[in-house]
Amino acid sequence: MSTKMRAEVFPAGEFLADELYERGWTQAEFAEILERPAQFVSEIISGKKEITRDSAAQIGAALGTTAEMWLNLQDAFHLWRQSQDEQTRDRLDDVRLRARLKELAPVSVLVRRGIIKSVDLRDQAQELRKLYRMDKLTDCPAQQIAARRTNQSEQLTPTQLAWTACAQARAESQETAPFSKPALEMLAPQLSQLVRNADGFSQLPKLFAECGLALVFVESFPASKIDGCSFVRENCQPAIALSGRGKRLDKVLFTLLHEVAHVVLDHLGERGLILDDPDDPQHTLGTEDDADELASSWVLPEELPSLPSRIRADWVQQVAEAQRVHPIVLVGRLQKLGALDWRTALVRGAPNVDAQLKLW
Repeated sequence: MSTKMRAEVFPAGEFLADELYERGWTQAEFAEILERPAQFVSEIISGKKEITRDSAAQIGAALGTTAEMWLNLQDAFHLWRQSQDEQTRDRLDDVRLRARLKELAPVSVLVRRGIIKSVDLRDQAQELRKLYRMDKLTDCPAQQIAARRTNQSEQLTPTQLAWTACAQARAESQETAPFSKPALEMLAPQLSQLVRNADGFSQLPKLFAECGLALVFVESFPASKIDGCSFVRENCQPAIALSGRGKRLDKVLFTLLHEVAHVVLDHLGERGLILDDPDDPQHTLGTEDDADELASSWVLPEELPSLPSRIRADWVQQVAEAQRVHPIVLVGRLQKLGALDWRTALVRGAPNVDAQLKLW
């Protein structure tokens, strides 16, 4: 991250001495023009005294230049002299490096999670470079290039970059069968029944691997709003990562179905990445509605029966048993349809799948 050293820069006093020489003025004569003591001019030329805003204005007026010129000459010399100090250069390089790391990732989070193991700044930079699959730290991260965005000028945030990089790294280590889209399409409608209880989530990575899709879990980063993402691995096979945000069984299930829909609908392209941030849907391609619609069709194995005038727990339990799904899946579906309030008491005691996801 070091910068090129500037060629030698000379003190402002030397430029002033040259100006006086060109005009044939002595230092004493110039001091008279300024109504200053001769020592004042002598000390500026020798570098013992700095040029102030007031004296810069006087020198500029006497020589027909701007005050800024003399202040800039002085500042340029001081900065150049500072740049010659090795310790100063090292400190400035560290500042530049920390700034670049801040642009790329929440490094403190990665350190706390054990993803970055070093405490040394430069070693941390190398670990992050490898995580992001960058040849140089100044390169654009691969995820930034692959991300599908409606507005191509929109960039993934440092947190989004870091989370997706961790997801990709985890997915690359997974062994899977060759990808079979028909197998995935057969699996998707079965998921609600397969996770009838929270422990059912434990078997999902194996089932997805048999379809040729890597399924991984990367715990949500603090203050991030990422539910999941789908992307293409280095071997050109798809992968899905979940953050577990929301934790409730039906919420995580729908996120998974939504990501599966992206894959089935070929939204990824050859090397794409779709990051689903439900609080900022404008940042994704215009494919979210299509993915939601397909995912919704997979939530329940059968059509809902006619809804009673008042939906009670016993009715929910009876219908859930008939469809062989967890009652919270039915409650969540009814909430999405607007048939149940989001604050309904029927969500009390809903299971979360945090522990099962951590086993992936």
